Amino acid sequence: MTKSELIAQIAENAGITKSDADKAYDAIVSAIMSGLKKDGHVPMTGLGTFKVTHRAARMGRNPSTGQAINIPAKNVLKFKASKSVESEIA
Repeated sequence: MTKSELIAQIAENAGITKSDADKAYDAIVSAIMSGLKKDGHVPMTGLGTFKVTHRAARMGRNPSTGQAINIPAKNVLKFKASKSVESEIA
């Protein structure tokens, strides 16, 4: 599903214009981003939890040459779906 399809679905389900649905979408994304920056996790009841985790630096291999390379540490975003979502899509 693309962003425009999601916005159209939101507008239809909520009985609002696509312009208002686009604003709502942007507000939700903004709220999730600020929550991740502030707390490192954002639980969304009935959907799942977004969480920032730290991935440590490690050694890897270049698949072409087999040469060892250093992979730097970084923060990554993870999403764990709620049980209701998992059962719905299974």
